[in-house]
Amino acid sequence: MRWEAQELAVTDGAALPGLQRLSGLVRSVRTPEFEGITFHEVTSKSALNKVPEASHVPFRWTVNPYRGCSHACTYCLSGYAPITMADGSTVPLARVRPGDQVLGTRAEGLSRRLVRTQVLDHWRTSKPAFRLELDGGTSIVASGDHRFLTADGWKHVAPAAEGEPPRPSLTTRDRLVGLRRGVVGAAVRADDALTVSYVRPMDVELPMFDLTTGTGDFIAHGVVSHNCFARNTHTYLDLDAGDDFNRQVIVKVNVADVLRREVSRRSWSREHVAMGTNTDPYQRAEGRYRLMPGVIEALAGSGTPFSILTKGTLLRRDLPLLRRAAEDVQVGVGVSLALLDETLHRSVEPGTPTPKARLELVRSVREAGLPCTVLLAPILPGLTDSEEHLSALVAAVADAGATGISYIPLHLRPGAREWYLDWLESTRPDLLPLYRRLYHRGSYSDQRYRDWLRARVEPHLRRYRLRDDDAEPMVDDRRRPLHGRRWGPRVTPEPTPAEPAQDALF
Repeated sequence: MRWEAQELAVTDGAALPGLQRLSGLVRSVRTPEFEGITFHEVTSKSALNKVPEASHVPFRWTVNPYRGCSHACTYCLSGYAPITMADGSTVPLARVRPGDQVLGTRAEGLSRRLVRTQVLDHWRTSKPAFRLELDGGTSIVASGDHRFLTADGWKHVAPAAEGEPPRPSLTTRDRLVGLRRGVVGAAVRADDALTVSYVRPMDVELPMFDLTTGTGDFIAHGVVSHNCFARNTHTYLDLDAGDDFNRQVIVKVNVADVLRREVSRRSWSREHVAMGTNTDPYQRAEGRYRLMPGVIEALAGSGTPFSILTKGTLLRRDLPLLRRAAEDVQVGVGVSLALLDETLHRSVEPGTPTPKARLELVRSVREAGLPCTVLLAPILPGLTDSEEHLSALVAAVADAGATGISYIPLHLRPGAREWYLDWLESTRPDLLPLYRRLYHRGSYSDQRYRDWLRARVEPHLRRYRLRDDDAEPMVDDRRRPLHGRRWGPRVTPEPTPAEPAQDALF
C-alpha cells in the first residue's frame, strides 16, 4: 500500500481548520484503504496527559496516540468576545489560555449557578461570521454553528445548512440566559435585556475561537455559551459526533519516544495510566501506524501500571506483548460493549467491530491469561435496558470469560445531547417523552432511573460473580481503577431461582 505524502509547504484543503499552522505537523496523508479519511501526522511535545480534578474519573493520567478532530461547533466566537474569568474580570477570548480559571455554570435542581472551572483547551480557525444583536444593546459576532443557552435550551446561532439534519436555532424574541453578578454561586437566568432582536450573516469569513472547559460552558458577552466538548461526547456515548471525527485523525507519530522520556524521569511516580478513555487506541489507523507496541513497552519498562479500554479487535495483535508486560506491572484490559442487537449496532456504532467480534476479543484476552473487564456502556434507556436484553448481554459476556463488568447509563452532556436526541427523533420518536423525563435536570439520568437500573443489572452480575467491585484493585490509592483485575479462571454460573418479573418504572 502506498501512502501519499504532502510537502510541508503545500496547503491541504482537506486539513483540519487551522491545522496548516499546527506546531509539529509533519504531513497529511491519505490512502485508498481508508477512503475519505485524512491522517495528520504530528510530533507531540508530551505524551502523558494529566486529567483535571473536575473530571471525577478514577485515574489521573492518560496517553492518547490519536485524536479525532472536533465537532463542527468547536470554533465559535470572535476573538474579541469578552470572557468572564473566575475573579469576575473579563479577557478577550483570543487571549484566554489552557489552565486559566473562568466562570462556567452547573445545574442545581431547577436553577443554574456560576462555578469556577478550568480552561482545558483553546482553538482557532476561520468561519463565516454572523452578527447577533440583543435588546439590551449587546452585539455578538459568532459562527452559525455556535450555541447559546436560551430559556428554551441550547440553540445554534443559525439553522443547519441545506441537506443537513435540522437543529434548534435562534429566532427573534428568544431570551438568552446570562449573569447579573459575576460571582461564584450567583444564579444565571433568562433576561429581557438578553432577548434576540436579530441574527444576520455578515457575508465575510473571520477568525473564530472556542474553549473546552471542565463544565462544558463559559460566559461570553455576559451570556452562557456552549464550548467544545465533541471529543468527550465520544467517550460517554461511544458514538461519532460528526463526520469530521471519522475523517480527520491526528496521529502523534512520536508518542512512544516522548512517553519513554517522560516515564524515565525521577519525578515520575509510576501512577496508573488509563488508555482508551478519550479516543480508542486500537482504532483502524493503529493497523498502519503501530504506535501502541511502543507505548506498552515504555510503560512496562518503567514499571508503570496501565489499562486499555477499546472496542477495536486489533488489540489481539498485541496480546503477546501485553502478556509479557503483565509479568512486570499490573495490566488491565477492558472491552467496551453496549449491545447485542446487530441492527441497532449498525445504527448507533457504525464502523466499529460487531458485538460478536468483541466477544471473541474477550475470549482471546482471557486465553492469553490476561484479565478482561467488559464495560457495558452506554446503556440506552428504552433501547438496551430491558430485562431480556441485559440478561442476554451479561450471559454472553460471562460465557466469553470476562473477569468483571462495569456499566454506565447514557450521559447526555452538551453536544452529545443535541446529537443523540436528533438521532432518537428520527429513529424512535416514541421515546422522546421518556428521555425528557429522565434528563430534565441535566447531563445525567434521573436518580430514580439509576437506582432502578442498578436493581435490574446487579442480580445478573451476582449470578455470574462479575461485579467489578469484586475485582482486585490495580492501584493502591483511593482512586478506583477503571478496569478491574482478576486472574482466576472462567466462572461457571451457579443456577439461581428465577426472579419474579419487575415492572418498568419509566
